[in-house]
Amino acid sequence: MQERAEQDYPQDIECSIEKALTVLGGKWTFLIIRDLFCGTKRFGELRKSLCGISPKTLSERLKKLEDKGIIRRTAYPTIPPTVEYALTEKGESLKPIVKAMKLWGTKWG
Repeated sequence: MQERAEQDYPQDIECSIEKALTVLGGKWTFLIIRDLFCGTKRFGELRKSLCGISPKTLSERLKKLEDKGIIRRTAYPTIPPTVEYALTEKGESLKPIVKAMKLWGTKWG
């Protein structure tokens, strides 16, 4: 039966899944994206909502998501500096995937 399932997908699908996991892999990355579905957030707001994340880890994940075009970072020239994070169109396109994972987790988790 597994042979049949493998035939149903293009041969490069595993490569595509690997690419997606490279961008999205990790618990914190998904939770950051989830929080940004609610709208623009500042670093402190994200840190507060993500109980247990270190500032270093949050910074690293935000930078990676920005580099991949998932989020947009906007810095304002205030004292102290104000920085906001929001999803790009590419990031917003992840909503059905995250929703499907949430529903799967509710049913099977």
